[in-house]
Order: sequence, then structure tokens, then C-alpha cells
Amino acid sequence: MTAEGFLEGRRLQMARGVLLQCIMGGYPPARFYGSDDGDLALNADPQQIHRLPWSSQPRALAICDADELSGESSRLSTRGQLKEVIARYAARGLAPVVATELEFFVFAPNTDPTQPFQPPLGLDGRREDGHSAFSVSSNNGLRPFFNEVYAYMAALGLPRDTFMHEMGVSQFEINLLHGDPLLQADQTFLFKHLLKEVALKHGLIVVCMAKPLAHTPGSSMHIHQSLVESASGRNVFSDEAGEPTAMFRHFIGGLQAGMADFTALFAPNVNSYQRLCHPYASPNNACWSHDNRAAGLRIPASSPVARRVENRLPGADANPYLAIAASLAAGLHGIENELEPTPAIQGEFAVPDSLSLPCTLHAALERLKRSQLAKELFGNEFVEGYVASKTMELTSFFDEITPWERRVLAAQA
Repeated sequence: MTAEGFLEGRRLQMARGVLLQCIMGGYPPARFYGSDDGDLALNADPQQIHRLPWSSQPRALAICDADELSGESSRLSTRGQLKEVIARYAARGLAPVVATELEFFVFAPNTDPTQPFQPPLGLDGRREDGHSAFSVSSNNGLRPFFNEVYAYMAALGLPRDTFMHEMGVSQFEINLLHGDPLLQADQTFLFKHLLKEVALKHGLIVVCMAKPLAHTPGSSMHIHQSLVESASGRNVFSDEAGEPTAMFRHFIGGLQAGMADFTALFAPNVNSYQRLCHPYASPNNACWSHDNRAAGLRIPASSPVARRVENRLPGADANPYLAIAASLAAGLHGIENELEPTPAIQGEFAVPDSLSLPCTLHAALERLKRSQLAKELFGNEFVEGYVASKTMELTSFFDEITPWERRVLAAQA
């Protein structure tokens, strides 16, 4: 839209079906978004209008709510779903506090998708070989790229906490500062967009697939969550003596009750489950623990005022609005129904069947499709439309034969 049209308040409309467009570009049958495929209104959030500092010509990006023409939020909108969950907490006098940890890879351009990704050539003319985890000098070869990332984050008002090299080859992680869940989702979305744009300027690509390289750790989007009283700002997960509260237990209980049903929301792509095949780095379970990274729900070591729950299941490929909404909705379900969690686990452990999660996209979609909890929290229209779109993507994947199948199975009798 032109700047003049935007400033005049001209309404921008979009077909409802676009919210269910699958990643290959197709759409499920029209019955999932209204047989008429009528329009939605895109209403810009006045706090999320940003001049894009990397654009050579004046250009701005506005994050919008997708609303029905009658005024209410579209049930197909993931941002709208998150706003509804936040409102349910507000009705109880509570405000969630959220932080995301996003991991990503920086690669050389990959013009042939049949070939593996490669780390870029550094300023020293060499490619990283995988021995740089947490090194203070590991990104020197990418210093111009990261300097521009930092500058553009500041220009967009994206406060960063820590930035580090992760375990994978040319893999990095940023921790965004904790705050309002909607703001955190907006900032996570903006950061991913910024990364990809700046990478292209530097002749690089940024990949937020959950598992872009074999034999290498995948990329997560861990979600840290706590709850405070809206009036006082007190963390309700800790009592006056600094001990865990019943609400803390119930929040964990709700997450345990919802994680299997919501796995397809946290791990939305076929590739998501490649990451979850390596359970230590990416725990595919609903166990909880104090500071044990093998648990899907980890309670990081912290002071009572910072007591929080880390959901370690979501991948970097997850929709931040939907992943945060699903995690918070499950926790609220536990609070409303006073659900008690299982005992905490420590050390090495075997995952009970009751706390195991779907390990393929097909299994996760089947679980979501049957979930009454998901339909109660997100509505039939959203769940059915999401499953329909993701089923199209899964079918498209199965339409291709992989190199592994040709290499290993062709010679079989």
C-alpha cells in the first residue's frame, strides 16, 4: 500500500483463505474458510509500524490484526488467538510474562536444494568446521553481518539480551528480553524477518528450519513463561516465603495435559520431527524437571521472583504467535481445572508412555484433529482449518522420493 493510502486510513482487505495458505502456496477446500472466501480487514497495530532500515527506498512494515468485516477478530488469525488467551488471563487479574530463545543457522547461498547447506566463507577465507560453540570469537568471519543485525535491531526497537554461537555449525541463538506475550511474538516475527533480509544483503542466507543439517543439533524456539498479578506485578509462581505456589503446579499440570494435543502447533512441519529425533538437545516429552535439559518442561535455576517454566518443545520453525498462545492456553487450562503435575524428574530417566509425544507430523495432526481440548481453546474452525492446511503439506512431502530411499532401497530384493 502507498504511504498516502495508509495515512488516509484506506482499508486493506484480504481473502479469508489466505490465512490457511499452505507453505507450497495451495489452499485446502473452501469449506474450511467459508465457501464464499470473503474478505478480512487488515488493521495495523499502531505500536507495530516500522520503517525498514535495510530498504534502499523509504518503506515501512505494519503488523496487522486480521479482523472480520463485522469487527471481531478472525478465528483463523494466530495473532488474534494469542490476544484472546491474554484476555482470559486478564479476566483473572493475571498477566503472562514471556521470553523467546530463537536459534538459527547462517549459510552460504544454496541454489541446488538437492545439496546440503554449507557454512559461509569467513573473512579468513575458510568455512567453520563445528568447533565454535559458545566461543567469543566464533562469529568474527560474520562480523559485518552481525554488526548490521545489531544496528537494525536497535532501529526497530528490538531489545536483545544475549547473543551467542550455538552447538551447530554456523548456528546462533538470540535471547529476546522478557515481556508482554503479544509484544514478544511481534518481536520474534520481526527479528526473523530482519535476519533474512540482512543476510541477503551480505550474500548469505539465514535458515530457521528445525533441522537443516544431518548429524547436527537442530534449532529451537524455547518459550519461558511466568505469571504476575496485573495490579502488583508480583510473580504468582512464588509465595511470600519464596516457595512454589499451587498456581505454579497447576500451570505445569496444564502444560503436561496439553503438550501431546498441541505438538503439531509447536512442531508444524515434516522437518520439525527430525529435530525431535535427538531427545537430549530437543526433548520430545511432557516431563518436567528442575534445570534438566532432557525434560520438555524445564524450570531454570533462578531466584523466586524469576521463577518460570521453559517449554523446550517448539522449534525455530514454529509460528511465534501460535506457539506462545498454545503454551499459555495449556497453562491456563491447568490453573482453571487445578491440574496437578506428575512428580518432577531428575538425572537420566525413561519417559513414561503417558508423557510421550507424537514423533511424526502425521501422528501429531491426528492427535490435534481428535483433541477436544484444542477445539475448546482455539475453536473448531481454527483446528479443522489448520489440520487441513498441514495435511496438504504432508501429502506434498509424500509425493517426493528422497535420496535416502533411492540410495538405500533401490537395491533391495
